[in-house]
Amino acid sequence: MKSTTIGRLFLVLCLIGNGLIIQAKEVKVLSPDKKIELTISTGLKNENELSYSISHLGSLVIAFSPLGLEFENEKLLSKDLTLVSAEEKMVKENWKPVYGEKDNYLDHYKEVTIQLKENNSPYRSFSLTARVYNEGVAFKYNVLTNKEVTLIREHTGFKFTKDHPSWVAGAAQSKYIKGSISRTSKGTERPYVIEMDQNRFLALGEAALVEHARMKFNRSPKDSLLLNAVLDGKVTYKANFSTPWRYVMIAESAGKLLENNSFILNLNHSNAIKDVSWIKPGKVIREVTLTTTGGKACVDFAARHNLQYIEFDAGWYGHEYDDSSSALAVNVDPSRSKGPLALQEIIAYGKSKGVGVILYVNQRALSKELDEILPLFQSWGVKGMKYGFVNVGSQKSTSWLHEAVRKAADHQLMVDIHDEYRPTGYSRTYPNLLTQEGIRGEEESPDNHQVLITMFTRMVAGAGDFTNCYFIPGITKMGSHASQMAKSICIYSPWQFVYWYDRPLDSPRQIGGAGSTASVIEEIPDLSFYDALPTVWNDTKVIDGKIGEYGTIARRSGDNWYVGTLTDKPISFELPLRFLTKNTAYEATIYADDAALTGPTKVTIKQMKVNTETILKIKLMEKNGQAIVIRPLKH
Repeated sequence: MKSTTIGRLFLVLCLIGNGLIIQAKEVKVLSPDKKIELTISTGLKNENELSYSISHLGSLVIAFSPLGLEFENEKLLSKDLTLVSAEEKMVKENWKPVYGEKDNYLDHYKEVTIQLKENNSPYRSFSLTARVYNEGVAFKYNVLTNKEVTLIREHTGFKFTKDHPSWVAGAAQSKYIKGSISRTSKGTERPYVIEMDQNRFLALGEAALVEHARMKFNRSPKDSLLLNAVLDGKVTYKANFSTPWRYVMIAESAGKLLENNSFILNLNHSNAIKDVSWIKPGKVIREVTLTTTGGKACVDFAARHNLQYIEFDAGWYGHEYDDSSSALAVNVDPSRSKGPLALQEIIAYGKSKGVGVILYVNQRALSKELDEILPLFQSWGVKGMKYGFVNVGSQKSTSWLHEAVRKAADHQLMVDIHDEYRPTGYSRTYPNLLTQEGIRGEEESPDNHQVLITMFTRMVAGAGDFTNCYFIPGITKMGSHASQMAKSICIYSPWQFVYWYDRPLDSPRQIGGAGSTASVIEEIPDLSFYDALPTVWNDTKVIDGKIGEYGTIARRSGDNWYVGTLTDKPISFELPLRFLTKNTAYEATIYADDAALTGPTKVTIKQMKVNTETILKIKLMEKNGQAIVIRPLKH
């Protein structure tokens, strides 16, 4: 490691011993490809506050914006600072995830840690660590303290020079609307995607949120082009700490922004679980009747159709909102099912057929019984849990939830977090956290327009449990059956829930509860798509897309490629298959909508020979889609 500073305004530079004492106004850091430049300043013109700016290809992306922290009963830590030292290093390494959208990721950046100290009493010291990647910039605050401190406000800002279009959501599961910087609502979700121009898209957000309060964005009341980072409550520490990373991703298209989402994983610590052999992604069908017969029917269906898990949702241990309900025993909620439910019998039956069981538990029971639930479920042979209606936002809730993920790992239980939790990359460190909701999924019946916003905004953050449906009548309002297939390729989730509101034919129809409204799964040729569908990938390429309008993603599993394409409005386009291996013959199975068909789903399935020179001509009607499975021909 070397100590250095790169800046234009040097006041004093003296070498003393083995270190550098630096008094300067600026530190500049370039990305490895030299296209992005981060400037950190301790004084700009007549101001003496800490600030930063970011440029890309010589154009200002983030104008000089405030940095700083405010602690309870203390003055703002941002003014009258001396830059004591700056240590820089270069990192370039590849790492392999336990699973992912690719089978290896590049972590390549320049990092600088800047030591700062107040010039006046109480002469506090802290540091700022910044990383500049080819894909963007990230920074965090590091605070040294020998006493308990309470952070009441973070003064990080993101200043723009124009009122750029943006996509705004006020909650993790709410609708996105197209707005602009000046119309940013209070508490806007992250990642926050902004279109600067046709060839420059940004995503603002946070990474490695583990024990801090969640950050969102507010528009400054004093400057309509300034976004402020706002914490969800106070944050208290009794020892040294670092904040989560604040980041600005930069890409030439919305698709490239999505394809670069490993940027967030890179900002998290490496895998902390030594033995990961029990962590197994896969497809899941929800058991909707909460009965023994229904459970075994789901196991049989899963085994027959290459699904790896069945999941028992709310109601298996009583009413989830009743504080007296205990997840330590099976006690079916009579408002959802009359039962009977012999859960351990179903777990054993599933094991005999290679199908695992996942159990839902609400925050109320989790809060009371987590330390008893985890070893109990492990003894039952349960493979994973879905944490439901968890508390999120505050430091207390954030810390509790990630501790609950770590505790689950101790008992070899995989986790799916539902409702308002949005990922910030912790699945790299604890890959038993396979997926999470924090997304407007099929339970909310989003149409293709909304899905195509979600795809290029929320999915930048990481996996999203979309609760994919197939046979319910509402499919035609959302899009089409072929677009349902395409979504399961485009919306990444290592645990991919399919047939969310559907049940196998031999599953009993219930009076009341989800089982009474679930559509019956018909054994039609369409199911061959879901039978073959992987949930994790060796490679991913975002072929094309426009937020809210259309999008195409190609993903590889082994030698096979899976292509999903969605549209809101009618569209025709050509799809080159240049991503295929040269000098290799393939067969493409194309699942497409055909309104002229009389079947229940109106999906036509056709096959054709293709290779890397093939250009598919695709025509999609309003809110339609296509799913394509491309396999090498066997010789």
